[in-house]
Amino acid sequence: MHEADPTSQSNYLEIATKHITFDWTVDFDNKVITGTATHDFIANIDEVSEVIFDTSYLHIEGVKVDGDVVQDFRLGPKHEVMGSALRVSLPRTLSAGSSILVEIAYRTAANGTALQFLAKEQTQGKIFPFLFSQCQPIHARDLAPVQDTPSVKLTYSASVRSVLPVLLSARRVSPPSDGPAHDGKIIGKDEVVYTYDQPTPIPSYLLAIAAGNLQYQPFQVPDGKQWKSGVWSEPELMDSSFWEFSRDTTSFLAAAENLAGPYRFGVYDLLVLPPSFPYGGMENPCLTFVTPTLLAGDRSLTDVVIHELTHSWFGNGVTHAHASHFWLNEGWTTYVERVLLQIIHSPAHRGLSSVVGHKGLLDALAFFEDQPKYQKLVIDFDYGENPDSAFSRVPYDKGANFLLHIERTLGGLEVFLPYVKDYVTTYMGHSITTETWKNHLYAYFQKNGSEGQIKALNGIDWDAWLHQSGLRLPVEMEYDLTLANPANALADRWYESRHTTDISKLDFKDSDLDNLDANQRAVFLERLESYNEPLPAGHLFHFDKLYTFSKTLSAEIRFRFYALVLKSEAAMYFVQGAANWVIGADDTGVIKGRMKFCRPVFRAIFKVNPDLAISTFRQAQMQFHPIAQNLIAQDLGLDLAGLRVSG
Repeated sequence: MHEADPTSQSNYLEIATKHITFDWTVDFDNKVITGTATHDFIANIDEVSEVIFDTSYLHIEGVKVDGDVVQDFRLGPKHEVMGSALRVSLPRTLSAGSSILVEIAYRTAANGTALQFLAKEQTQGKIFPFLFSQCQPIHARDLAPVQDTPSVKLTYSASVRSVLPVLLSARRVSPPSDGPAHDGKIIGKDEVVYTYDQPTPIPSYLLAIAAGNLQYQPFQVPDGKQWKSGVWSEPELMDSSFWEFSRDTTSFLAAAENLAGPYRFGVYDLLVLPPSFPYGGMENPCLTFVTPTLLAGDRSLTDVVIHELTHSWFGNGVTHAHASHFWLNEGWTTYVERVLLQIIHSPAHRGLSSVVGHKGLLDALAFFEDQPKYQKLVIDFDYGENPDSAFSRVPYDKGANFLLHIERTLGGLEVFLPYVKDYVTTYMGHSITTETWKNHLYAYFQKNGSEGQIKALNGIDWDAWLHQSGLRLPVEMEYDLTLANPANALADRWYESRHTTDISKLDFKDSDLDNLDANQRAVFLERLESYNEPLPAGHLFHFDKLYTFSKTLSAEIRFRFYALVLKSEAAMYFVQGAANWVIGADDTGVIKGRMKFCRPVFRAIFKVNPDLAISTFRQAQMQFHPIAQNLIAQDLGLDLAGLRVSG
């Protein structure tokens, strides 16, 4: 029997969705979506007499079964995390393999978690409102009544009426993407029906919608490729978005195909979202959502696209069965992302990414010192526990390092990459557990490997990697430091100078950074932050005068600079600048809604000046995504009514 998803109230083990047909209208005035979701169900066992859906913040307006209106449905009490179970009694008992159609008419709520409706002032163009969704990990139930578990993979089609252009995580049927925007109608006034189809089965957390004043520009696709690719953004960001992503995206996707097999989704588009988007990227099929913080103007951050497109195989293709096995998505994707960096660039680039990731991992493990279960790769979630609470770098970097350790244990990439391709081929389209993955790994090398390789696998401390907590990895990993060494050497020089009291005698120049790229500069700042003794305030003032990190437009550099200085004697001098930056009350003019930036900066401000952290958050709270609002409030010991609930 498949182990049950601890975050779903649905009866998906008894009966599961095969296909959903959505008929939606986007209502920007009331900030809701109204319409129907029609599920084509297949019974997995005999004697199925009801269907149970996951819902949250949904108003259920009616139910039909096989086209006939039914009254025998009820919405259960609201669980704080899992929402309300919608139970629909079936007019006939189903046997295994039989099907039934259930249509639910409903509308979303303005205070839900999956959808963020932005006022026009929160957009780049400031003329039209904007809508986008974020359904991972368990927020699809707030967009539609679904069996909200990655164990169920479904196809879907949709018709969406909107006065603004609409994008979905599916293939556009009409109007054509490369035709006139909004089918040539008046944007913001005329209603257009957008139709989409997703023929490749996906889990519910990959349902996605965005709507706003959006334009499209296609990328050049390599010869012989059957898929299409391009970028969507507001008109004001199109030039910078196209420049940032057009050179590399399709070559990245072609390289991933060479490693993992054919791309199955037909279209790979990017959508550059407004700044409240809480993640670096979200791997919605056919339409990766990306943060505008990637628009660095020098293509230095486009490697995030490698991560997101790699999910097409690891996550969207081979999917974790439920939140306890989330590392199978992110650990595998991060591991393969770094292999692709080696293939596309060099082994040194793989090493540099591993160094940056290792620092983020150590920070995450330290953050969860009082919640050690979240330091594990396989998290034993209690029934109804919120998987958002465990979100960190742990599944990404502990998982990637575990796979790197296995790769090295078995004999390197030459041995491991054929196995990777077989793993993808075997489980493409399926949702699996860690145990299933491990059994396949052994089976592959028993068939294709040697006795020595099986012995090597037996020598791995599986329990330590998968099920134990701790502040460090079970094995100390070594990485290629070719690119990290110059950054570390400069950091070491600064640290060794900390006892020099006469600042004028310091031998540093603004040209020190000339030969360091953006990732190396990040390593430089992280190395400085890692020392037990912070630099004196005078050094840090001189440091910023030389390198002007407090004014850089790169969010990746700026947030690491604040992590460094807010732990030092200079903290009181820089803390207001950090507070202004994170909510966009400075010359950037944009909030830093990406949780990678806003959460650690708010936590750092809180340690220096709790009142400033709380008042700053309160000032801009509604500009952040609901998921980010909840987690920042949790970090600051607040509830969302504004009351201080913990020290």
